[in-house]
Amino acid sequence: MSLAREVEAADEFLVGLVGAFGFDATVRQGDIDDEIQELAVSGDDLGLLIGPKGSTLEAVQELTRLAARRQVEGRAEARIRVDVSGYRERRRAALERFVRSLAEEVRASGSQKALEPMTSPDRKVVHDTVAELDGVATLSEGEEPNRRVVIIPEA
Repeated sequence: MSLAREVEAADEFLVGLVGAFGFDATVRQGDIDDEIQELAVSGDDLGLLIGPKGSTLEAVQELTRLAARRQVEGRAEARIRVDVSGYRERRRAALERFVRSLAEEVRASGSQKALEPMTSPDRKVVHDTVAELDGVATLSEGEEPNRRVVIIPEA
């Protein structure tokens, strides 16, 4: 089964799921890069599909990914990311601003700061953002679902 068929199966599932929620929304396919295909849901009042801190969105993405994998009988070729109303970009930008502020506190105080547990994509944003800054570094600690990033001063 082809990559295109897998993405189409994910799209069909997501359209059905959004419809089952009763939302008037559209799903658009797009490429994020050579490895990741995005299914972007747009419409009005879609907050229920996002949930607190994106938790419902993560569940919708996982269900969509599993449904597509089932259609291709477990031979997944695509990495599929679901986004709703541009939430992921807004979340990334807000997280970057927060992390830059927190990193400045760590640099000024010399004391480390542990962030709340977060998803792997959010942790990656934290690590990537701090990697661009001088005088601070990151480490991850804990086990899923309580894995967190700690921002530490560099010696």
